[in-house]
Amino acid sequence: MSLSTHDADLFESTRGRLEAIAYRLLGSAGDAEDAVQEAFLRWQAADRDYVQTPEAWLTKVLTNLCLNQLTSARARRETYVGQWLPEPVFTGDRMLGPADTVEQRESVSIAMLTLMERLSARERVVYVLREAFGYAHNDIAEMLEITEANCQQIYRRAKQHLATDRARVQVDEVAARKIVEEFLAAAVSGRTETLISLLTQDAISIGDGGAFIPTRTRPLIGAVRVARFLRLSIKPTDGKRNMLGGRPAIFSAVANGGPALVLVVGDRVVGIVCLEVTADGISAIHAQVNPEKLERATRRWASSEHGAPVIESW
Repeated sequence: MSLSTHDADLFESTRGRLEAIAYRLLGSAGDAEDAVQEAFLRWQAADRDYVQTPEAWLTKVLTNLCLNQLTSARARRETYVGQWLPEPVFTGDRMLGPADTVEQRESVSIAMLTLMERLSARERVVYVLREAFGYAHNDIAEMLEITEANCQQIYRRAKQHLATDRARVQVDEVAARKIVEEFLAAAVSGRTETLISLLTQDAISIGDGGAFIPTRTRPLIGAVRVARFLRLSIKPTDGKRNMLGGRPAIFSAVANGGPALVLVVGDRVVGIVCLEVTADGISAIHAQVNPEKLERATRRWASSEHGAPVIESW
């Protein structure tokens, strides 16, 4: 069917919310954009005279598209080179969606998006729709064509899988820069003890380079091991610069609600290192250097204002 201006505008008014749902479900901004575009094509082809509540209809279509993609993604993860991490997104990007509550902000952190990989596809859908977007259990049940009681059971199970007793520290751009500067100063000091003092005892370090940039095949766990690794890896070498395409400048930013180091060569983002900060210290370091997962970040970076680099040439 042809799409009237009214129906096109109606879809565009929901696009941001749909992207935010898809991003939380898939952990990839690129995949989320594709899923929303496919939902648009379904909307365009639908007999819209029989659609009573467009937003509910579109959410159900998108949810089922993401369910299918999550199922196939599990198979792809098995052949993924190295560790898989979500695609980081800068503050201000509509992909992050609502951030009014602690639950909404937590649901989009890199740590939580990584943790949600443990859930089944259906558990992830129920958790995201309920926790981050406040959908009622009966509405979610209708989307998934299950009973409300089953939906509630799935939600409880998902909450148990994701339970954590450590709350993140929320930061703004000023606080993020201070944390990044302190982290970099400790990393380049050459003193392992200085780095250890910034980390929690069970701190974890994970890198994702996909098939493009070699990274460790397993996470590093423990403050001492992470600090020793960081002290060595933070030293610039010609080999690292060649892999990144040049000598990057290092900026501070806020990504997924937390402080981040942004490595930039020219106007291209070549790495984003997200720091998970708690009251006890830095509990996780997630380094994303897979170029396929930095395309949206590069577009956003090129079109936005950012302060002076913390390090002008690494």
